[in-house]
Amino acid sequence: MENDIIYMDNHATTPIAPEVLDAMMPYLTTHFGNAASSHLYGKQAKDGVNKARQQVANLLGCLPEEIIFTSGATESDNLAIKGTAYAQKNNGNHIITSTAEHHAVLDTCHVLEKEGFETTYLPVDRYGMVNPDDVAAAITSKTILITIIYANNEVGTINPIREIADIASKHGVPIHSDAVQGIGKLESGMGVLGLDMASITAHKIYGPKGVGALYNRTGNPLQPLSYGGGQENGIRSGTLNVAGIVGLGAACETAQLAMKNRIEIEIVKPLRDKLHEKLTSQLTDIHLNGHPEQRLQGNLNISFKGVQSQSLLMGLKKVAVSSGSACDSEAVKASHVLTAMGIPNELAFTAVRFGLGRYNTEAETYIVADEVTKVVNQLRELIPD
Repeated sequence: MENDIIYMDNHATTPIAPEVLDAMMPYLTTHFGNAASSHLYGKQAKDGVNKARQQVANLLGCLPEEIIFTSGATESDNLAIKGTAYAQKNNGNHIITSTAEHHAVLDTCHVLEKEGFETTYLPVDRYGMVNPDDVAAAITSKTILITIIYANNEVGTINPIREIADIASKHGVPIHSDAVQGIGKLESGMGVLGLDMASITAHKIYGPKGVGALYNRTGNPLQPLSYGGGQENGIRSGTLNVAGIVGLGAACETAQLAMKNRIEIEIVKPLRDKLHEKLTSQLTDIHLNGHPEQRLQGNLNISFKGVQSQSLLMGLKKVAVSSGSACDSEAVKASHVLTAMGIPNELAFTAVRFGLGRYNTEAETYIVADEVTKVVNQLRELIPD
């Protein structure tokens, strides 16, 4: 805790785990070679990349050659959606997604619409969940891609991805998921989830920022979006971020161990529930956003009636939390996710997202609850009668 500020914004980014930093350090110092070079320095770098590729594949339960390293989830989403659209354009022009996706998915679909592609934006229920029946009903002979988020980045709701994937498979339509928040915390095996493509990023699983990967099932056609040196089997050209990739691999390995030890279930979830219970016991007129059970273990998205989220965040001097998606943090407007869920503006504008992680403690939950309670009560006293 730097400057005694308690960090509970782990959906925006996680701190780098010590073991991940240790794995990266040689590649930031002595093993600085280009993985494409044939000399010793290049071999050291390539060995690091190969090890990381296997570590990522181990977490995802896939083949190493099905991993494409990228700069992060936004690039992975773009590559999956655009790459599929361009590769499949002779077979159709229809994409299916939901209204509660990350902007990396929504904005990519909007851009493709300007190029002649069509998108169906499926509604979500009051918890932010997609109905598989809606997916099935939306599929046409021109559908070339279904892209549905695994676990929502704002409210934490977990979608029935396997059920949706089975529908996609039945109709012969490839399915992609922005799996950033779920991978390493929920079921992460691609065979179990039934996905053809999945986007992940290191900085959500205690790795470095600026590096991620796209899982692309063997045989699934994908057109490159960048050209040059032909790296990543020609799908994503550009000199590899070796240290970052090594960090991603190490983060995937630590995530796999954390899942085996049930860290999210037995440590993070109880902390989240304690925070929720204490806030509920100390404050009135608070509303939980997202599914009460089918939700990321560390996610707690709450609306504090009558208190603008930006005002609350400014008042919380000892707590680092968020008003929603970190990518939207500067936008003074209601969350598109909450709007899609049917949350009225008077509650949507008061939503705060707590993202608990593996380094939070029980003592911190009590401090945060007391601090939030104090600031909420102060702000409510300013509301005119």
